[in-house]
Order: sequence, then C-alpha cells, then structure tokens
Amino acid sequence: MSDRVQLRPWQRAAFDKFAASEYRDYLAVATPGAGKTTFALACARWVLAQERRRVIVVAPTTHLKTQWVQAAHRMGLELDHQWSPTDGISKDVHGIVTTYQQVSMPDTAKKLRGLANDAFVILDEIHHAGDERAWGDGVRTAFELANRRLCLSGTPFRSDTASIPFVRYEETGVGGEAQPDFTYGYADALRDGGVVRPVYFPRFDGLMEWSAPDGSILSANFHDELDRAGSSHRLRAALSLEGDWLAAVMGQAHDRLMYIRQTHPDAGGLAICMDQDHARDIARLIRNRYQVECDVVVSDDPDASNKIAAFAKSNKPWLVAVRMVSEGVDIPRLRVGVYASTVVTELFFRQAVGRFVRWTRGLTSQKAYVYLPDDPRLRTHAFQIAEARRHVLKPPTERDDEFTSELDSEYTAKQELDMLPEQLSLFSVLSSFATGMAVSAFTELGLTLFDDEPEIPEPDEASGVDDALDLPEIPTDAGFPLTGAKSIAERKEELRQRNMELAKTLVDITGFGHAKVQKELNRLSGITSVGSATNGELERRIRHAEQWLKRR
Repeated sequence: MSDRVQLRPWQRAAFDKFAASEYRDYLAVATPGAGKTTFALACARWVLAQERRRVIVVAPTTHLKTQWVQAAHRMGLELDHQWSPTDGISKDVHGIVTTYQQVSMPDTAKKLRGLANDAFVILDEIHHAGDERAWGDGVRTAFELANRRLCLSGTPFRSDTASIPFVRYEETGVGGEAQPDFTYGYADALRDGGVVRPVYFPRFDGLMEWSAPDGSILSANFHDELDRAGSSHRLRAALSLEGDWLAAVMGQAHDRLMYIRQTHPDAGGLAICMDQDHARDIARLIRNRYQVECDVVVSDDPDASNKIAAFAKSNKPWLVAVRMVSEGVDIPRLRVGVYASTVVTELFFRQAVGRFVRWTRGLTSQKAYVYLPDDPRLRTHAFQIAEARRHVLKPPTERDDEFTSELDSEYTAKQELDMLPEQLSLFSVLSSFATGMAVSAFTELGLTLFDDEPEIPEPDEASGVDDALDLPEIPTDAGFPLTGAKSIAERKEELRQRNMELAKTLVDITGFGHAKVQKELNRLSGITSVGSATNGELERRIRHAEQWLKRR
C-alpha cells in the first residue's frame, strides 16, 4: 500500500536534501506557518519505509503534543501523547510525543535513552533545548543513541549563550555559528505566495504618567529617552487598564477585527498579556465593552490546552492569554493581535507574531495586524522582521554584537528583568492615553509604511505548485491502523478514561483495594499495564470489567 503526500516546493526540496544526507543530524529552519510539521512527518514516513524503527517527537508544550498527534494521524502515522516513563510503548502506535520538560527529568531521560536507541527523533523548536541546562542535558542523554535526529526551528536564534544539542557549529571571526541544513525564511514564503500572510504593525504612541518606586511622579511618551527602569515603568503604565492607553488600542483592534470578519467570518483576535490578572481584566473589558465572547487561557488552568483547541475550531472573536498561545500553536484564523506584554525579547516577540502568519486557503484578503506600543525595543523588533533578515541559532560562545543593544541585552529569553516585587508594589499608574498611530509591515519588498500592499497571490492548486511524494503506508507492530477521524491516541485516551472509571466503580462495589482490582483486570485481559496496552486490549479490558460488574 502507498500514499501520496502533498508537499509544498520548499518541503520537497528540504525532504530531498534530508533523504540524500549521510549525517545523523539535520537542522531545518523555516518561518512559522510554513509547514515544518508536514515536512518532518514526511521524513518520518520515509525513514520508517527504509527500516522499521520507533518515532519519538519532542515538542515545546503539552498542547503541541496533541497537535503533533493529530498531524501525524493525517499523515498516516500514529503517535501516543500520553506516554509516561512507567509504561512501555503500545504496539498499535509508531511512537510517542513528549516535551522538553519531561525529557529534562533524569528518570525519564534514562528511560527514553533505551527507547530512542536506533529510533528516529524529531526535536521540534530545538532552541528550547538550551532554555535550561537540565533541558539540554536531558536531550543529550535521551537521544544520543538515536539512528537519526531531525531538528526544527521557526525562530532560529537564541539571546543567550546556552549550548544547543545536536546543532552543527562552524567557526567565524567572532565565534561559532549554527549551520542549518535547509533554510526557508519569511521573505521566501511571501514570494512563493499562499504560504504566509503579510503582517502589519500599527504602533501607538501615548503619554504615560506614573509614580515611581522612589515616590517621584514621572511622565513620558514612547519617543522620550529613558533609562532601563524608566522604559519598564513607561511600558507597564501604558499596558495597565488603570489608564486609557490600552482600552483605546483594544478598541482600534476590535474595530479592525469586526471589519475583517465581514469577509472572513470566523477571523479571531489574540491579546497577549502581562500576567493572569491582567489577562482576566482585558477579557472583562472585551466582554463588557463590546458584548462579545472572549476566552481566557492561563497556565494554571488544567484545561488550557483543550480551550486553545476549542477556540481554534470555533468562531469566537477573542482569545486572551499570557504565554500559553505562543510558539507552534496553530490557529490559522487569527488575524488581529494586541501585544500587551511587558516581555520585550526578540525571541518572544517573533514567536508571538508567528501566530498570525498562517495562510488560510480560499481567502482573497490575508492581511494580519498586530497592535503594538511604540516602545523602542518592540519597534526595533518589528523593523527587523520587516527587513526579513536571516538569523541563525546563537552559538555557545560570546554573544554577537548584533543581539546586544543597550536595551535588549538587559533581557533574556527566559524572563523579563523588570521590577522586583517590592518595587512593583510601590509603582502605580496615574494616567495614560494613546496618541498617534504609525503602521509598518513586512513583505517580500521590505519595509512599508502604507496599508495598501498588493494581496499575496494564492497558488493555483491545479498548476502543479505542490509536489506529490509517493510513500508506502507504514504498519505498527499491531498491523496497519484503522483509518478514521480520530487518531489511535485520541481513541486510546477515551478507552483509558473508561477503564479508570470502571476500575473505580469496582473498587467502590467490591471493597477491594485499587491495586487488586487493576491487577485482576490486567490478568483477565492479558495485559501488563493500561499504559502500554493497545486499543484492542483496552476494549477487551473494558468488556471484562463490565462483565465483573454484572456479576455483582
């Protein structure tokens, strides 16, 4: 059996180079929205066709594990996103999806080292392996023995000196530079058409007044020169709802979103906020002032991942988040953003902007808008994107002068060096209001100050722009998976939940301990654990549990 996998030209070119490579490691750098996941899964299909082996995917977040499972299912591969180091890998999947945080745990890394021996490993957004030393160490330990490693990155640079595993560096005059095996930049994607959207940055100045921690009363606009502390205070004052600046900008963004929804009815907006309280306050503003639905996702909410997925499939106008909706999250209907965060690092900014570039087929207008404070740091990042400059992963040596400006060097990719808690408690916003808007955009032609760019053309599907790749279907150890709307992992999640509910009922009815009930159900169904059972085995276990209940 074989299947035709449709690839974009860049994906086919990157695939051909991957297939011809004799190296164990391959680094592909592609702009957000270009389709790195499809490219990686095509590579996985090809690798497994050469020789049967496991697939292990490492994603930055728990939510992205689910996205990988769904994408793999559409590409003829089955992955389990609920794997834990206490269980084996069930025979009805090709492999598993885990996260960098999970890999950083020593016991998990040790377990994965055995599972990844001779496996095919995909490291999504590999620069995260340098976020913490434990993350990089865990990745090296877990995947050192892999047969091949495919590394992906959409924001190909770091703002610190952390070493990134499995990345090839070459010496230059100022140190080492990472060498991608294939690069597909934003300008390339815009030129190709039908891949990414042009994004405009409406930037708002304003007059902000605040009481500093030392008790002094200060005021400034975004073009006044301030020191580090003053810049942080000014930005926080603008973004606080105690003033009028943010409410005015939100109004402009909401009006733009309502206009876009006249031709793109399910278009959505995303507000990226300072913290959880800030997010809830902005959501309240949106609901009360505009009388529309608004979802909030924060890290403390255990259902956050499901909320993001539900919003992506809905037609609700607004989503408000802190850092939950950033890198890799796929919500193509996002057309309007409000950058209301005090994190001013280039890495985070690019990740945020990447949420708005994903192309939607069939729309004649694809422009997206990210509303910004005209803070000089954010303005610089927007202009750098506008110039579509090519960046590379930062090497584990001294920082390049290109990324050590007086303002930006005070920040790291992990945290905002703003005010200490005691300083924040003495800081208060007195007033703020928005003045003057400038609009900048990045396109294949470079920076423009006008909102009249020609629409990016959508490729004619009949013109052969996409490349078809013939790949054999790959069976699991349990045979060929059944095709259907749900992946093996999604169905497995339902069956595991049902098994858990039945076991709890049996504990309540029989008076036996939980361990005894689970052991007996495993014996009756012929499995060692629920975590490593196939869906067929889980269904058989459910039938035994239901029969046991009937006998009671």
